Amino acid sequence: MMAMFRSFVSATNLRQHQQQNGAAAAATGESLESQFSCPICLEVYHKPVSIASCAHTFCGECLQPCLQVTSPLCPLCRMPFDPKKVDKSSSVEKQLSNYKAPCRGCSKKVSLVKMRSHISSCTKVQEQMANCPKFVPVVPTSQPIPSNIPNRSTFLCPFCGARNLDQQELLKHCMENHRNDPNRVVCPVCSSMPWGDPSYKSSNFLQHLLHRHKFSYDTFVDYSIDEEASLQAAMALSCTIKC
Repeated sequence: MMAMFRSFVSATNLRQHQQQNGAAAAATGESLESQFSCPICLEVYHKPVSIASCAHTFCGECLQPCLQVTSPLCPLCRMPFDPKKVDKSSSVEKQLSNYKAPCRGCSKKVSLVKMRSHISSCTKVQEQMANCPKFVPVVPTSQPIPSNIPNRSTFLCPFCGARNLDQQELLKHCMENHRNDPNRVVCPVCSSMPWGDPSYKSSNFLQHLLHRHKFSYDTFVDYSIDEEASLQAAMALSCTIKC
């Protein structure tokens, strides 16, 4: 009887040990993937490059917009860096080839360098993405804009006055035509906001566009109310959600 009990306890301990090892291995795989993920796109590095001054690493394509301005800042630590001192990260590329991690969908072990291509074709991942809830703005975007308020969907170039530019077109236009313009200008996007200061001039307008206007304010702003009313509405909505 005692021998049977000891055998049962040994088998139970073995199963628990195997389960713990499996959980630890899964956690290691997940942490490994996050360790080698670009802080901009949040995916495994693709053609990684590193900034020499701060040693932060990004996908080459993700960092490219920052290299197109005269005084770039690291997207992670916000420190200025020399765009000429951004190099291909051979050490990270080597680690991507050497390490494997489980796919977030099918759990198959895949080398990190092939993780992106695997995920794009993994049916389990595609199913997970299809079942994700669709994004719906907290504030409806179909609010009427009073006719006496200028159209905030398009802007004037603050350098040359070119018209009907949305945020992306404004950035592209300024990059192509005013990259080396030293003039301080008022940001037309900020000045169109209810809280914007139409007299404030940005010393580096291109950097300002890149780092301050990553989405359209039209999605979130009700132009028919002032700043104080916007704050009160947001607080009321927050209370409703919490309650």
